[in-house]
Amino acid sequence: MYNVYESQRDNAMSKYLVIVESPSKEKTISKILGNNFIVKSSYGHIRDLPKNKLGIDIENNFKPTYINISKAKKLITDLKKQAEKSDKVYLATDFDREGEAIAWHLKEALKLHDDKILRITFNEITTESILNAVKKPRKLDMKLINSQQARRILDRLVGYKLSPLLWKKVKFGLSAGRVQSVAVMLICNREKEIENFAPVEYWCIEAKLSKHEKNTVSFRAQLFSKNGTKYDKLSIKNKDEVDAILKELEGAKYTVKSINTIRRKRSPYAPYTTSTMQQDAYRKLGFSVAKTMSIAQKLYEGTNIGNNVETGLITYMRTDSLNIAKSVQNETLKFIETSYGSHFLPKTPRIYKTKIKGAQGAHEAIRPTLPNKTPLEIKHHLSATDEFRLYELIWKRFIASQMADAIYNITTAEILAKDYLFKASGSTLSFDGFLKVYNIPEEHGSETEIPYLKSDEDLDFLQLNSQQHFTEPPPHYNEASLIKALEEHGIGRPSTYAPIIKTISNRLYVRIDGKKFIPTNLGVVVNNVLKLHFGNIINIKFTADVEERLDKIAENKVIWQKVLKDFYEPFAKNLNKAEKNLQRQKIQQEHTSEKCPKCGSSMVIKDSPRGQFLGCSKYPKCKTALSIDNNGKVIQNYQETNMKCEKCGSQLIKKTGFQGKQYLSCKNHPKCKTMYNIDKNGNKVPKPTPEYTDIKCDKCGSKMIRRIGKKRAFLTCSSFPKCRNLKWIKTTKFLKSKK
Repeated sequence: MYNVYESQRDNAMSKYLVIVESPSKEKTISKILGNNFIVKSSYGHIRDLPKNKLGIDIENNFKPTYINISKAKKLITDLKKQAEKSDKVYLATDFDREGEAIAWHLKEALKLHDDKILRITFNEITTESILNAVKKPRKLDMKLINSQQARRILDRLVGYKLSPLLWKKVKFGLSAGRVQSVAVMLICNREKEIENFAPVEYWCIEAKLSKHEKNTVSFRAQLFSKNGTKYDKLSIKNKDEVDAILKELEGAKYTVKSINTIRRKRSPYAPYTTSTMQQDAYRKLGFSVAKTMSIAQKLYEGTNIGNNVETGLITYMRTDSLNIAKSVQNETLKFIETSYGSHFLPKTPRIYKTKIKGAQGAHEAIRPTLPNKTPLEIKHHLSATDEFRLYELIWKRFIASQMADAIYNITTAEILAKDYLFKASGSTLSFDGFLKVYNIPEEHGSETEIPYLKSDEDLDFLQLNSQQHFTEPPPHYNEASLIKALEEHGIGRPSTYAPIIKTISNRLYVRIDGKKFIPTNLGVVVNNVLKLHFGNIINIKFTADVEERLDKIAENKVIWQKVLKDFYEPFAKNLNKAEKNLQRQKIQQEHTSEKCPKCGSSMVIKDSPRGQFLGCSKYPKCKTALSIDNNGKVIQNYQETNMKCEKCGSQLIKKTGFQGKQYLSCKNHPKCKTMYNIDKNGNKVPKPTPEYTDIKCDKCGSKMIRRIGKKRAFLTCSSFPKCRNLKWIKTTKFLKSKK
């Protein structure tokens, strides 16, 4: 292993503390750096604004008050002790703004002097990258920290000032967010477009033709123009117009007017950014955005690839840059030449430029850290199939991005029939180029061929076909298209896309129908309130402008307090007006003909993050809930049996619970709470006999009972549920008493 202390021989016995965010990084980086370094994890943020109050002194230039997170107190104590023993402390958190802020909070919480800390960053967790970072530390970047602070304070101001208004005027427990509210607005606007959409009828006409020769394949030509006037998509409006054209074409002779073949190049896609990776993983692999980021995090943090070598498999996965390190590009081009041949290399190395506003140019695109290792070579080192599938997607996209263009031969034939002109086109792949690696059919389309034709050649007419169509409304947003829209509008940043989707779903502003986002009644009401009273702030342009100003803070072009002031002054005015003028809003409940099986009241349609269900209109007095299908019909999640309840004599019914596990429950539930586990054959599994011990409950003095949990044994009080004392068993030794 390379000795990181070659330049520090005079201080070979020094000890260094390295603090990262996650335990996985801790494990990987420890093996890279060796014994002179102690690597510890902070488990993310250790300081934040207080939960029970605003924590921002608005009158004092928006000064924030940070407190140590309660669950991190023991960790902070341990890190302080370790820092005191160390000569230097390397703050090795992620190199984006959030990572820079975590490093700063570590410095403040651990009370580290500037002279003792060294800030290091790396784009990938590989031996070379980590060792280079250690050799080139820097100071904390207050520009990035202030940019993150400004974002955090903005979100806190909106959340803690606007949410109470929604509690009073709409429903208790609601929340609002600066960016999430715009995401909900996009979904509501799209829903309104779909509702207001009026389909327009149009028709297409095509001729089925063939050459005079025997055994030739027929082909189709689309109606293109009449007497030089081109038909656009909506030109033929109804069946009468179709019939008129078909009548004029009766007995027509079909002759090739011209034939033209051109070579068309198709260039590869750029390597992945966060949003394009999320979109592709959603479309091609069926991964949710949250799942994609979770798997990408594991690939980034590293795994053992053999010979006790720990390394990250991809570069940092939160990026909007398309840059590629020159050394990596050269290595990749050599791999392409060796593996596929020199004709698969582009004429000049490819350079991609992002069109996204505020993209972090200093970052890199998402790429494999070992481009010369194919996915199959890595596969047996990955712990899960989904990790391999995402890694393969990233690897193929990156390798293809550095390869030569694919070349198609595009043939277009113009065919005359009386005053009408038809066109037929076909394409064949001449050179696969980057498609040699990125050979996903839906990416480059299927090949279509037309037979060899000559000018003035007469063709055999087989039939004319007409087809009715209607224009379609814009599609509902799904996770992929919503992220694309947010990125295009400049709303949010790579690290925020997944939290935005999770938040709007968990707060029931939208529900997921299949894969489509549908705004709930609650989401529509909240969106209408925000548009009416905060339309000058909660909108696409203003939110995108705020993102740009946050970027300018990071570039030291604007003071962070000014950005907050410019936002807060109009926000506070709107807030005061809304407090006075906004009437109490009512969320409409859609009643159904279904009656509650417990109390007889009508059931209403309610929303959850994963769809709709029926709930009793008397909630919370009656908490009955029934599952429904896409047509609104009740799904029976129970099955009657011939078994009787041992307590009350009612019928036992078979129910399906969490993760599809079946069990028996008394039909008289919740008055009778008898339940039994069942085996594969549906037979009742007897409840285990209580195993009494001679250990006394330290709360009520009753005997403790030994029970077996999912992970290990534990002791619970025999007086349950009156006494709910519980103790985990740390040793297998305990005393039994006679039952």
